[in-house]
Amino acid sequence: MDPHLLRTYVTVARLASFSEAARELGYTQSAVSQHIAALEQDLGAPLLTRRPVTPTAAGERLLEHAGPLLLRLAAARADVVRLAAAPPFGVTLVATPTALGPHVLAALPAAGVTLRVLTRDDIPAAVATGGADLGLVDGIAAPSDPLRLPDVAPLRTEGVGEETVCVVLPRTHPLAGRAGLRLDDLADARWLDAPDAGLPLARFRTATGSTGFRRALRYEGTELRALTALAAAGHGLTVLPRSAATGLPGAVAVPLTAPRVVHRTELVHAGALRGAAAALAERLLERGRRTAGRAGSGRAARDGRSGRPAPPDASA
Repeated sequence: MDPHLLRTYVTVARLASFSEAARELGYTQSAVSQHIAALEQDLGAPLLTRRPVTPTAAGERLLEHAGPLLLRLAAARADVVRLAAAPPFGVTLVATPTALGPHVLAALPAAGVTLRVLTRDDIPAAVATGGADLGLVDGIAAPSDPLRLPDVAPLRTEGVGEETVCVVLPRTHPLAGRAGLRLDDLADARWLDAPDAGLPLARFRTATGSTGFRRALRYEGTELRALTALAAAGHGLTVLPRSAATGLPGAVAVPLTAPRVVHRTELVHAGALRGAAAALAERLLERGRRTAGRAGSGRAARDGRSGRPAPPDASA
């Protein structure tokens, strides 16, 4: 299929209008109609009804394929341009709110970085298509296990840190005085679902193998301060990496001790890095190795006293 025709079809289907699609794409309405007719002839099936403009059953199926196909084409173009271009002096970094831990912030240079906060699902696509040089994604995983990312392009990932997962509760909560919490202790709890600010409930369920976590309130924002204020006010519990969960007004952070999971942060990039992007990536990875080493030394000392493994922590 001609990608130009496919892009025209996706635009018409999204806008439900040939004239609006022509205006957005910079074509004449006649050219848009010709694109759709050529694509329908190529596939041997009608893709759109005309009044109103809606996808047919075959058109709906094509839309399922079109998004990933066009994304991979954009990623391929960006990868070639990135390889051929001169090394940039600036670097664009995209990250989730909870990926911006102390060791990440300490690695940022004094100038030359553009930092954008995006959702977890948007970061791989931004890196693949050239919208960013580097990405930082995070999530809950078993210790040393990689995160599962959307397969949008041949991206490379490297771990830059693991940290203890904490449950954030109001100071008045009956379990707020515990030294640690097991998931079984929270069977009847109500939770905040904040997929773009905290650690999403759906992925928490997957990582812990639990079917629980009753949602009390859904927060569709990226501000950690707003999320923790909701938890402190008693609207539901949430889970955060320890560095983001300590010192919160009106709330306490209690480590999750069972099942044993960690908050993991990974660096995402496409192909070989050069210039400012390569320098920042090395700083991030070096900070991650350094904090992991300090956490490992601390664990070894604690293990010698208690005889039990302590949870990993890269929040130093």
